Amino acid sequence: MSPHDHASNQRRAERKRATFTAIVTDVISGLPIGHLGNLSSTGMLLISAQAPRSEALYQVSIPMPGSGRLLTQSQPIEVGIQEQWHEPAASSGQIWAGYRIVAITDADAARLDGWLAQA
Repeated sequence: MSPHDHASNQRRAERKRATFTAIVTDVISGLPIGHLGNLSSTGMLLISAQAPRSEALYQVSIPMPGSGRLLTQSQPIEVGIQEQWHEPAASSGQIWAGYRIVAITDADAARLDGWLAQA
């Protein structure tokens, strides 16, 4: 069993595939850390060029599509995440990494829940 399989079995919230392009950025360094693969209220999958440190904590910004009149505008949410597992992706030079959301404001959680309900 790979770490990915193990992590999948521990999920409590259904993940929704990102239907939009989202480059997740480390708020501290200002550098991108990966592309959003899928997202739930409790975690996410990022696809990146470099493997994260095991169990590393990051404060990240995720551009989320707007809603209603703001549908075309990207409105980021900020979350604290912790790496749970990572492994080479099927594509050469890419890493899949699973993260658990460890911190999110009530306002950003409400926006995330709204997107998940529509996805």
